[in-house]
Order: sequence, then C-alpha cells, then structure tokens
Amino acid sequence: MSPVPTHWFYHLEGSTIENVLPELLEKTLAKGWRALVKLPKEMLSEMDDLLWTFRDDSFLPHGRDDEPMADWQPILLSSTADKAEGFEAVFVIGGESVSDMTGVERAMVMINGRSETDVTRERGRWKQLKAAGAELAYYQQNARGSWEKKA
Repeated sequence: MSPVPTHWFYHLEGSTIENVLPELLEKTLAKGWRALVKLPKEMLSEMDDLLWTFRDDSFLPHGRDDEPMADWQPILLSSTADKAEGFEAVFVIGGESVSDMTGVERAMVMINGRSETDVTRERGRWKQLKAAGAELAYYQQNARGSWEKKA
C-alpha cells in the first residue's frame, strides 16, 4: 500500500454520475474493498436513494455517515468526511476531496465533462497530484459510453 493512492480520473461525456457510479461501486465491492463516496451535501439523499433502486434485481449495500452504524457500511456516503481510514477506495464527486487518504488503494475522481468548471477544476487536481508524484490514470468515455484510457 502506497502512502498516496493511485488516482483514476473518470471523464464522463455522455453518461451522468448516476449512470456510472453504481457499476463502479459494484466492481469495488467485487474486489472486497470498502468504498467512501464523498459528494456535495445536496447530492447525498438522491445518491442514497439511487443505490437502493438503481436496478430492479439488485441494490448496493450502503449507508450514510450521518446515520447509525456508519462504520459497518461497505459503501459509505458522506458530504463531510475528511479521513478515509478503513477504506480501500474513495470516490470524489463534484469537486469534493478527502485530505487524509491513509490506507486507500485507489481514489476515483469523477469529472462531469459537460461542465467546464468541473473539467478545469479537475485539471488543476491532476497537475497538483502529478507534481506530488502520484500515480495517475485518465479514462474518458467514447461515443459508445465505454471507457478509454487516455493517460
């Protein structure tokens, strides 16, 4: 485990975070990893509901850090967490960040490609992480919605 996690940037073009995040969380759980999802407060309730209902035959076991038994959740949604201890994966949405990534294997930065503000902000994050020597990968959606590694 490195002190700085690998950062994977996901540049969404045709899809929304609501279309993409459940699949990425399923893959995270399949690895046996716990995931912290750091997102803006205004998205918290909507994302909580989505993870229970995104597919008729399945749900993603999760909770919120402002509810009981947060420490037991395989996926934890938070708008306030600043430490990721106990999680192997961290997803950051809407420009959020987690300052203490101790123990994290991979951080996934979700970029809304339809927002120039989002794209510009995350370019700055990429440059800052690169200057700090972090291992980085950049994935962009193609016209079919598949991910292509660009860097």
